[in-house]
Amino acid sequence: MTPDDDVAAARAGDEAAFTRLAQRHRRELAAHCYRMLGSPHDAEDALQETLLAAWRGLPGFEGRSSLRTWLYRVATSVCLRQAQRRPRLLSPDAGPPRSDVTDLGEPVPGPVWLEPLPEDLVDDDADDLDPAAAYLRRESVELAYVAALQHLPATQRAVLLLREVLGYSAAETAALLDTTPASVNSALQRARGGLAQRLPARSQQAELARLGDAGRAALVERFVAAWERADVDALLELLTEDVRFTMPPLPAWFAGRDDVGRFLARRVFATPWRLRPATVNASLGLLCEQHADGAWRPGSVTVLGLREGRVGWIAGFVDPALHAVFATGSAGDR
Repeated sequence: MTPDDDVAAARAGDEAAFTRLAQRHRRELAAHCYRMLGSPHDAEDALQETLLAAWRGLPGFEGRSSLRTWLYRVATSVCLRQAQRRPRLLSPDAGPPRSDVTDLGEPVPGPVWLEPLPEDLVDDDADDLDPAAAYLRRESVELAYVAALQHLPATQRAVLLLREVLGYSAAETAALLDTTPASVNSALQRARGGLAQRLPARSQQAELARLGDAGRAALVERFVAAWERADVDALLELLTEDVRFTMPPLPAWFAGRDDVGRFLARRVFATPWRLRPATVNASLGLLCEQHADGAWRPGSVTVLGLREGRVGWIAGFVDPALHAVFATGSAGDR
């Protein structure tokens, strides 16, 4: 059956036809919800609500836009409602860096922290994407980009994503959001200004391209080897002078080679680790296991933020539940 046949059948109540339609758009809708909400868990909840609303509303779909555009309208509306809650944050948003490596604070529970995104939810392989658009999709799920988005008002967030990531015109975006093109253009200008204040000079895609395949492989190999043998000096050689080490849901974070080095030596390497390279938020990442109580246990999902060939940000997410999101193997499979 063609997509048009599936639309007609689904409008007539054929659940199998609707399932096929939903599957065609599921990945890109999930990525859109992640950009809006900063959590794959929240994105999945929003996606399920979107698909339920779409199924119920499909008989009223009149075909004045494409089904894809209509689904984005539904998904964006769902996300705007959810985004009225407190936005997802990163550790620097919660307070200044610490120098006392003995006091990491108590974990802050609940839907507070930005969460990492697995590679299989990055929507860079749609049939209608050219290489430049695919590159932009990857930039738009980088950790720094999604973190910056969370500081924008929800409507500005939606306008920016619809216009600059998904490529809708001002008129199309206005129709999706039930507003005017003038309002869309005004919100886009404010969103661009807010985002520019928080983004690094170069994206991770640009940093990765600058390193090249061989450079990326060598950097990861050296980082993993140094970490697994608890070689602080070797690790520090790979870090920028102003490196940050964050680890939600713990509120503590450290800045600068000296404090990060002390934290590694006195706290992190108190137990053995083993690491498996992975792609997280379209960037270099690691799935890390920690040896404790006689067994290997989930330690962190970590994103490495690069700057000029060195690691400028070690973003460790130490909630063990996040490992379930990255279920395509584990560090213990090596």
